[in-house]
Amino acid sequence: MKILLTGVTGQVGFELQSALASLGEVIALTRQELDLADAASIVLVLNHYQPDIIVNPAAYTAVDKAETEIAQAMAINADAPKVMAAWAEKNNAFLVHYSTDYVFDGTKESPYIESDNTNPQSVYGHSKCLGEEAIRATTARHLILRTSWVFGVHSHNFMKTILRLAKEKESLNIVADQWGAPTSATLIAELSGLMIQRYLASPTSFNYGTYHLSAYGATTWYDYARYIVQLASTKQVPLIVTENAIYPIPSSAYPVPAVRPANSRLDCNKLASYLAVSIPDWQQGVAKVIAAL
Repeated sequence: MKILLTGVTGQVGFELQSALASLGEVIALTRQELDLADAASIVLVLNHYQPDIIVNPAAYTAVDKAETEIAQAMAINADAPKVMAAWAEKNNAFLVHYSTDYVFDGTKESPYIESDNTNPQSVYGHSKCLGEEAIRATTARHLILRTSWVFGVHSHNFMKTILRLAKEKESLNIVADQWGAPTSATLIAELSGLMIQRYLASPTSFNYGTYHLSAYGATTWYDYARYIVQLASTKQVPLIVTENAIYPIPSSAYPVPAVRPANSRLDCNKLASYLAVSIPDWQQGVAKVIAAL
């Protein structure tokens, strides 16, 4: 079984490389080896390796830069998945693709379910939404996993930014009116592996489609930052900031080019039920990565 994995240097791609190793031959490609902004090169690479499964966590994720780098964001997040889906359909392959809470507008009071209407409010969200739609319109043999607030030991993320700032500043102002579930790249990789195992066990009975995949529970960026600092301090990390020197601010006090959803909570009952697993609280994943760092 050949599994072609994109974005291996990213947070999720890095964890997927080991999580998928037992399922087949993993062909893990970097951005330099597979340029998702070049449709022709995608086809060349897929033709060369002839994978049975394409796993695509790679994406244009510079949310604010996407507001001006529209063509680049669309090429990677919208066009590339369509090319992969077309190749998968033609070659009887299975496409696993990752999406985001940004496809929603964040105005819903409760967690989003898979069938809720999308209404992206940013270029990044719009590009990811178009990628989803292109896959659905092109091949039935797909798995789209929407996730949110990703962090891990590898690459850049909110957790690492907070740990760096906590060593440099005496206080921090963090947005307190956006809600979501910090989700570890390890959890995403592990659950992805379980879904692919289900597919391999019986491709004809596999329940293809879109699933939400995030940690259980919810918090704000403000409370998340406090939790990070609290845990780091128990590990004797030399911090200047204490959790009591982190202050809540509204989104309006921290203007950024791209609109963020106020509610990024994803209902993951569909995935948990299908796999018959219990998804852990977000705090567990944070604690593990803090310990590892």
